[in-house]
Amino acid sequence: MSNQTASEQSRFVRWFRDSSPYIHAHRGRTFVVSFGGEALADGLFANLVHDFALLNSLGVKLVLVHGARPQVEQRLKLRDGQMRYVGGLRVTDAVALECVKEAVGTVRVEIEALLSMGLAHSPMAGAKIRVASGNFVVAKPLGVRDGVDFGHTGEVRRVDVEGIRGKLDQGDVVLLSPIGYSPTGEVFNLGAEEVATSVAVALRADKLLLLTERDCATRDRAGPIRQLTTEEADALLEKADALADEVAPHLQAAANACRRGVRRAHLLNRRIDGATLLELFTRDGVGTLVSQAPFEAMRPASLKDVAGILKLIKPLEKKGVLVQRTREHLETEVHDFSVIERDGMIVGCAALHPYPGHAMGELACLALHADYRGENRGDRLLEYLEAKALEAGLDKLFALTTQTTHWFLEHGFELAAIDALPAARQAQYNPQRNSKILIKPLRPAAD
Repeated sequence: MSNQTASEQSRFVRWFRDSSPYIHAHRGRTFVVSFGGEALADGLFANLVHDFALLNSLGVKLVLVHGARPQVEQRLKLRDGQMRYVGGLRVTDAVALECVKEAVGTVRVEIEALLSMGLAHSPMAGAKIRVASGNFVVAKPLGVRDGVDFGHTGEVRRVDVEGIRGKLDQGDVVLLSPIGYSPTGEVFNLGAEEVATSVAVALRADKLLLLTERDCATRDRAGPIRQLTTEEADALLEKADALADEVAPHLQAAANACRRGVRRAHLLNRRIDGATLLELFTRDGVGTLVSQAPFEAMRPASLKDVAGILKLIKPLEKKGVLVQRTREHLETEVHDFSVIERDGMIVGCAALHPYPGHAMGELACLALHADYRGENRGDRLLEYLEAKALEAGLDKLFALTTQTTHWFLEHGFELAAIDALPAARQAQYNPQRNSKILIKPLRPAAD
């Protein structure tokens, strides 16, 4: 017998059903994931590896890029080596390079060991994951910059795309270290973010996930920024001291990746247990999404949106908040609608039906998904349609409502009589609904 309550079972079923579109969408996709060496010393790292194994089992083509900074610094201290950074980059002398080699080798072995686990009654039981590592990254020396000789610090020159894809197509998880090799046999110390970004761009990865030590947030903000376009990310990076020092490089890497062809980049606080799963298999996620185009957009509706609008308004029709509309009716007037689309889902809609002979427009069918209220989306929809009404030469908006009168009053509408409506709309008024009539002027009254 299950110890779960009916409500717990119901929540699980709902979550599983809600995640299924993402399971289908992610299967066969290529994700590049970067995480720092700090993650290995954390008690949550085993859970993170389990999540990687789950992604692999769900058909995601996974490239993991690990860092090793704390492990390198630990070895340098033991050798009384020099720890020097310029512009966020390590100056790698001969001693530091030996420490890099040792640290990277140890970290890679530890990760491979965890990915090889298959104990019964564990999250990785029966996983049988093959891990592929190798000389997939060709590097060149960073050289001397502003008078500083960076020694064995390098930068990515080329990625062996064919080699990595071959391993991914075989179902392997590819594990890359922050080092690169030159055609002359030299070894160079690289930044994990640079490796991850370069690999994601070269593979044309569907996603780049950058696991960070803290939320991507401004210094005056408690929670993470939910989404940024590359343009918004650039503007934020230009503001002095807007971001914490450890956040800025990750945001820069995410924006660069998106500009160079990666569809979406995600910054995730790796201290949140299950952050990758929450980001990938829930609509709102827990991190910061960076993309060229907005993740949530307001736009005019088209015929392809009819099904989404019907799904959105159906609960409100059942409650009597909205008048029932058939698919056929909605198809004839869908071009009067505007929608808020969030990751392919219609979460808000409203219609503007113009009456140009009266310089008036009707604001109708204003609806928001129950999970996306309370974040000013209704206000933004109203502002959007007011702007469209003004562009169309309309002077007033009117709305008919039975249950949301106060919302309209709070947004500048005033109660009016039926004779204030255009004659054609008066003829359609249903006395049985007894809707309140509200009107809002869009232009100041003439003297």
